[in-house]
Amino acid sequence: MAAVAVGAVFLLAGGGAGPSGPRALTSEEANQLAITRFRNYEAHGRAVTITVPGPAGGLIVTGSVDYQGKLGYGVVHGTGRDTSSDGLIEWTATSVFVHPMANAPKHAPASPPRTGWYSRPLQSSGSALDSSLAIALRLGSDRPDNAELLPQNGAAWWGRDRVDGHQVDVMTGPSSPDRSGTEGNVRYWVGSDGTMYRVRVSVASESQPVVIDFDTQKYVPVKPAPGVTPTR
Repeated sequence: MAAVAVGAVFLLAGGGAGPSGPRALTSEEANQLAITRFRNYEAHGRAVTITVPGPAGGLIVTGSVDYQGKLGYGVVHGTGRDTSSDGLIEWTATSVFVHPMANAPKHAPASPPRTGWYSRPLQSSGSALDSSLAIALRLGSDRPDNAELLPQNGAAWWGRDRVDGHQVDVMTGPSSPDRSGTEGNVRYWVGSDGTMYRVRVSVASESQPVVIDFDTQKYVPVKPAPGVTPTR
């Protein structure tokens, strides 16, 4: 779970689900949390809705993340005064590709346009959007986490909740091995089978948390835009 820490300084994501937590994970809950990123990878990809806070109203990215190809693609809409970022977006762990659109569609087209893209490096800090994209991309892993180490490193159970009709456990992740005191900085909404339904995390540049919801629409396989080289 430590891979979620991507250069932004994460703060406690605040709030909770139910009055019972926090408490130490049981063995069953630790196993449940340990496989949640692997479930995303195993599914190949997930549909996502990423709500990014911002002083002018924030952004919403609606799209898909290919966890085996390490590639995300979707459409960006401004939710307030600032719509300058509206358009299509595709990203890797190191680069962001944008296709500005004055009237961006509700969902990104299955096949990215062949022209009109601009590229830039993905910023490791200072950008709530880039931090959110990086977080979303790192929520998949080709192997389960070590369930025995999660409780030892500070992962905890906070309560139960419902997300889109699914009964879920709300858990916080462990301390990052290279950043002391980070346990609890990322909150996961996880089904009994380890399916990830929501992630919430705060970034240093914003006072409100980033929220990533999964399967809010149908997953569409991600096709590389011009200039994008996915990792296989």
